[in-house]
Amino acid sequence: MTVRNDPSALRWLIGVELANHRKQAAITPQQVQEATGIARAKLSSMENGRYQQMPDDIVALLEFYGVPRHDIDRLTSLTGRGEGKTWWAPWSHIVPDWFKTFVGLEGLAAREFVFEPMVLPGLLQTEEYAQAITEATGFVRRDHSERFVSFRVARAKRLVEDEPLELHAVIGESALRLNVGTPEVRKRQYEHLMTLAKRPNVTVQVLRPEDGPHSSTTGKFVVLEFDRAQSIAYAERLDGAVYVQDPGDVGTYKMAVDNLRSVALSPQQSLVLVKGLINGS
Repeated sequence: MTVRNDPSALRWLIGVELANHRKQAAITPQQVQEATGIARAKLSSMENGRYQQMPDDIVALLEFYGVPRHDIDRLTSLTGRGEGKTWWAPWSHIVPDWFKTFVGLEGLAAREFVFEPMVLPGLLQTEEYAQAITEATGFVRRDHSERFVSFRVARAKRLVEDEPLELHAVIGESALRLNVGTPEVRKRQYEHLMTLAKRPNVTVQVLRPEDGPHSSTTGKFVVLEFDRAQSIAYAERLDGAVYVQDPGDVGTYKMAVDNLRSVALSPQQSLVLVKGLINGS
């Protein structure tokens, strides 16, 4: 795991796995209570991540579900990380509630794949670009705009920390050509994108219309992978988000990831395209 902390997101991750294991074992909350003594209300709180889960309770549940020992040890090891402050706390008053879980999970993730067809991903944005697009969309109050941009900048530092996030981004060509800010702002954004793409932990691919159809026509999505927890997928709506937790459903998103990687330009070809935008071609 990485150095950014978010106890609530970590509890959420643990709860997701507890719920998935119980459902896979076809065990009801009543059966859990009868076999382990863990009441239904407490089980619900554990699965929802409302309170920190205790290792002894996790062991009791997972042994009853017939989960392999290595998975039990992996999940209980996470409970020791459930303390401390949330990294995004300074911006808690401007970050939407539905997005707080995501940025917490992103801070805990080891790897992230993002498909963004229309706008450059937030992790790859310069401060100027973030400011311009924040002002243009109108989703953030004017008196919160500067603080929200500082949050985006702090979030983007995840790529250059001592234990950086491994990011693979597939970006639609339309996102690169979106008329954001001034030509100078866009040029500096392209240069920043090329600089990041040369880092060993960042991979950028561009998807053009002429590259043909692909499996992700419904729009932006993210897949987060963790060293000691199961992967999750994430998709945004205008006023909220969907967190995909079922392993089978997450597997479908991973198939879409493979498809996008194969359809889009290679990382080398993508940098050539971005360089052409810098040169005005």
